[in-house]
Amino acid sequence: MSLLGIDIGTSGCKAIIFSRTGQVLSSEYREYPLLHPVPGWSELDPELVISFVKNAIKTANQKIKKDRIKAFAVSCQGEAVIPVDRDGNSLYNAIVTFDSRTKEQCRFWEKTLGSSTIFKITGMPLNPMYSINKIMWLKKHRRDIFVHAYKFLCFEDFLQLKLGLEPSISYSLAARTAAFDIVNKKWSEKILKAAGIDEEMLSKPVEGAEITGELSTKICRKLDFEKKVICAGGGHDQACGAFGAGITGAGKAMHASGTSDTIIAVLHTPRLGRKMLLNNYPCAPYVMPGKYTILAFNLTGGLLLKWYREVFCRQENESALKDGKSVYKIIDENLSAGPVNIFILPHFVGSGTPWLDADSKGLIIGLDIESGKPQISRAVFESNAYDLKLNIERIKKIGIKVDSIFAIGGGAKSRQWLKIKADVLNMDFVTLKSTEAPSLGAAMLAGIAAGQYSSYNEAAETAVKTNEIIKPSNNYNKLYSSRYRIYKKIYRINKELLHSISGLSKSAVK
Repeated sequence: MSLLGIDIGTSGCKAIIFSRTGQVLSSEYREYPLLHPVPGWSELDPELVISFVKNAIKTANQKIKKDRIKAFAVSCQGEAVIPVDRDGNSLYNAIVTFDSRTKEQCRFWEKTLGSSTIFKITGMPLNPMYSINKIMWLKKHRRDIFVHAYKFLCFEDFLQLKLGLEPSISYSLAARTAAFDIVNKKWSEKILKAAGIDEEMLSKPVEGAEITGELSTKICRKLDFEKKVICAGGGHDQACGAFGAGITGAGKAMHASGTSDTIIAVLHTPRLGRKMLLNNYPCAPYVMPGKYTILAFNLTGGLLLKWYREVFCRQENESALKDGKSVYKIIDENLSAGPVNIFILPHFVGSGTPWLDADSKGLIIGLDIESGKPQISRAVFESNAYDLKLNIERIKKIGIKVDSIFAIGGGAKSRQWLKIKADVLNMDFVTLKSTEAPSLGAAMLAGIAAGQYSSYNEAAETAVKTNEIIKPSNNYNKLYSSRYRIYKKIYRINKELLHSISGLSKSAVK
C-alpha cells in the first residue's frame, strides 16, 4: 500500500504519493496567489487553497492504478490562521506568517506576561508572526468576524475539517501558534486567558503519527481514494522536512533552502533557557514523541536569489527562455571563481535569527570599479552561507551538537551553492535522493499510523535515501574565515543606520 504526503505552503501545495520505501509514485503541484490587500499585509484565500489541494490529491490518485493509498498526513506552513463558522466555511482570509499587522499584539505580551514567561511556556520568542497575535488582531479590529467564529484553524486542521473529519492539530504545528504549552503538550490556560480566547475555539492537539480519523466513502469517491483511508496528525513543514531528511537524533541537522533558509536540529529535552531566548531560537515538539527541535532561519534564502534574478539578470532570463535552461543554472555557471570581497546583508524583509529584527534592511558593501555580475552573483550565494554559519556557530555555543547537515528544498538542487556553504561552514553537506522531504516526512508519519513501519527509526531507515556528501575544500577555509569575521560585524556596525532607513519607509507610508 502507498502513502500520501500533502505539503501546504505559502505559494503552493503538493500531493505526493510514495511507496513504503520512499519512491515517488505520483506527484502533483498547484500554485496559488499570495494576496496583499494593504501594504504589509499577506493573506491566502483558504477556500481556494483547499480546492487546489483537493484537485492535486485527486489528480495524483488518478495516476496510480495499483498500490493504492493506505493513509495520508499533512506537512503544513506555520502561523497562518483561519476563522471558520459552524458549517466549516472560512470567514476571513488566512493571515500568513510574514503579515505585518500584529506588532501591537506582540507588544501586549511584552507588557503583560513578558518574553521570558512566554518562552518558558510556549518555546517561542516574542514575535508578531504567531497565530495567537493574528487571532487577537481579528478580535480587536474585525469584531464582526471574531464573534461569528466557531473555530480558529491552521491549514492542517482546516483541510481535515473540509474532508469531513474532526479537526485536530499536530503538536509541532500547535507550537507555532505561541499558545501551546510545549512541555505539557496542551493549550496554555495562562496564554489563552490573557488573550481572551476560549480553548474550545482551537483544535485538539495530537502526535504527528496519531490516527485522527478515517475518510468517508463519499469523500473517498470524490477524491478517487479507495475505501478506508486514514488520516494521521502530520506536522509543521519544518519538522516534517527534518523527518523526511532522516533526522532522528542528535548530531545531524536539516537545512531547508526555499523562499527562506532554515536549519533545524533535534533535541532530547526542551531547551527553554536564557541562551535560547537571547538568540531568538524557537523550541518546539518534534514529530517524534518525546523529542524537540531548535529552529534557526534567514528570511531571505531563495527570496534574495529570486530578487537578484528579477532585478539584475535580464540577460540570463532571456538566455534561459531561448535555450530551455533554468535561469538559476545559468547564474550558477557564471559565478566568479573563489571567495569575493563583496558582502550582502540578507535582511531584505528584516532579519531572521539570531537578531529577529523586523526593522533591519538589506545591505550590499564592498563594491569597487572592478566589481561585475559574476562577483555580485557569488556574493548573493556567500551571504546566505555566512548567515547560516552565524546560526550554526551560535547553536553549537548553546551546547547543541551539529556534525553534518542534510540539505533539502530548491537550493539543494544547486551543487555550486551547497559547495559554497560547505566551504564557508567547513562542514559536510548531504543531499538526498528525494527532493520532497516535507511531503515524504508527512507520508512517513502516515505510514507509522497505518502500521507500515514499526517505529520512527524504521520509517527513516526505510524511506530516506542519501545521494551525495559534499565536502569542504581545505584551500578555501582560511579565505572564508577571514571574510566571515568581517560579515559578523556588518549588522552590528550598521544597525542604527538601517533602523533610520526603515523609519524613512514608515514615514513615507504615513
